[in-house]
Amino acid sequence: MFPQVFFSSSFSPAAATLSSVATVTVGFAARPIGSVVFGHIGDRHGRRPALLIALVVMALGCLGIAVLPGFASIGIAAPILLTAFRILQGLAIGGPWGGGVLLATENAPANRKGLYGSLAQIGLPLGLILASAAFLVTSAATDDETFNAIGWRVPFVAGAILIAIPIIGQLRLQETAEFKRLKQAEAVKPTSPVLEVVRRHPGRIALTTGMFLVVGATFYILTTGMLAYGTQKLGFTRNAMLTCVLLGAVAMSISIVVASYVSDLAGRKPVFLTGAVLTALWAFPMFWLVNTGNLTLVAVAIGVGMLFNGVMYGPSAVLFSESFPVEIRYSGISLGYQISNVLGAGFAPLIMTSLIAATGETTSVSVYVVVLAIITITSLRQLRIDTTTAGS
Repeated sequence: MFPQVFFSSSFSPAAATLSSVATVTVGFAARPIGSVVFGHIGDRHGRRPALLIALVVMALGCLGIAVLPGFASIGIAAPILLTAFRILQGLAIGGPWGGGVLLATENAPANRKGLYGSLAQIGLPLGLILASAAFLVTSAATDDETFNAIGWRVPFVAGAILIAIPIIGQLRLQETAEFKRLKQAEAVKPTSPVLEVVRRHPGRIALTTGMFLVVGATFYILTTGMLAYGTQKLGFTRNAMLTCVLLGAVAMSISIVVASYVSDLAGRKPVFLTGAVLTALWAFPMFWLVNTGNLTLVAVAIGVGMLFNGVMYGPSAVLFSESFPVEIRYSGISLGYQISNVLGAGFAPLIMTSLIAATGETTSVSVYVVVLAIITITSLRQLRIDTTTAGS
């Protein structure tokens, strides 16, 4: 909807799409700043307050987009304000992942950290299912004119209201056991956890960033990228593509839990490596199936891709947290995760759209995925987990 609502009719369809995708990229670019802010709060004052503040900021970003007038009403201010709200969302999302992961894994039994970590990770596909379902229901309940005018805004309002649930939940949760032990031991806390983790563990930040590149990139290629490609290039309806993404999210939810459980038995790195190799092998067949124009094969392509994505995404929670000491862990995992998301996920839809526009086909996008997978595999193999920094 963004190309139609927030960009002038003088834009070509391709330019409007690229501009809309760029607002997604800008939101990702704000994530590392959010990880610095909320990482500092989380390491100095606790996991809970950092997560609560981030949730409130995210709600404000959602509401801002929901009520923002379009280009026809306020002109160039529309895309400018849209970008500002996307930045606000990016800042907010820089904090919740690290807090959610640590609340789950630092309270987990030593032999079940992977499984507990999946409870934080599964929020991504379940959120995608809810978002897709919200748009499908709203689209079915309105005609095109109503949906284009106000219908698409309803899920943004619902999303902001939905944030009240985790806020209430966080108010009832206790601080994590490992953070409590650190506080009770009266350990000397670094003045700036972010600067401390950068000074002490730059290699770990670089390797965790590289390790996650293909995970974030393929997720947004399979969701944001495929939605744009399927509707604008292949002629599928919006609802048809949303349904394919929804089914893919179900497959990803299952693989996250299974892969996380297996990682407690076989180790994080072997499971993650399996997902990365499968993703690289699927890069070309995935687009071959999509380009058939057969909706069933499109659903298979997206579903299998997201299944493999979940194999990596599930154990990544504990893999990140076991890479940094507890006193600077929130900052460390947030930096690695969010920088990777900027470089991988944030630019992926824009790169995909640009490559297809420049070449007229999708082979270059498959090559892009394979290159990222190679970087991920190389980083993973070099990452060494220090058992003295891993959670007990």
